[in-house]
Amino acid sequence: MRGLYLVTPDWDDTDRLLEATRRALEGGAALVQYRHKTASDPLRAEQAGALLALCRRHERPLVINDHLDLCLRLDADGVHVGGTDVSVPQVRAALGRDRIVGASCYGQFALAEAAQAAGASYVAFGGFYPSRVKVYDVSTPPDIVARAKAALRVPVVVIGGMTVENTRPLVGRGADMVAAISSVYGAEEPYEAARTFAELFS
Repeated sequence: MRGLYLVTPDWDDTDRLLEATRRALEGGAALVQYRHKTASDPLRAEQAGALLALCRRHERPLVINDHLDLCLRLDADGVHVGGTDVSVPQVRAALGRDRIVGASCYGQFALAEAAQAAGASYVAFGGFYPSRVKVYDVSTPPDIVARAKAALRVPVVVIGGMTVENTRPLVGRGADMVAAISSVYGAEEPYEAARTFAELFS
């Protein structure tokens, strides 16, 4: 796992979401996480199914934020869990050995160690910078990336207010993937935004 980790915004317009995601995939996004905190169950199922078909065409994985049941129903590629969601051991047990299980670890190294031990495929740290999308504690120290790379076996994802400029030092410390929402979906051209992020890892 390496490159741009694309996280979807809370858009109800499915056609708009698919078009922007398509452009980002063409620009080099390596993985898509479907995250829509305010969607109804029918809309969430519609959008996740359409995104899965799109990701399949581009041979990129789709992980579902929080909703294990939806992942299983669609046969998506995995689930990302946060601190208050279903646990990593529960998700790993439900998905088996081969699918992706991601874990939000915020700025807490102990959470990352526990997630790896429980079968996480990757760990995500952040927020590192203020976000235009999410409200969270911006207190994750950049040095946690190098510490994780030295001590853990799983890939490290960084998230939180990511731009190409402020991502560079985190990639320099060893980050395997950078998660972005508004820097891509809010860009005039998602293709170019994704391509620029992807080039950080080339």
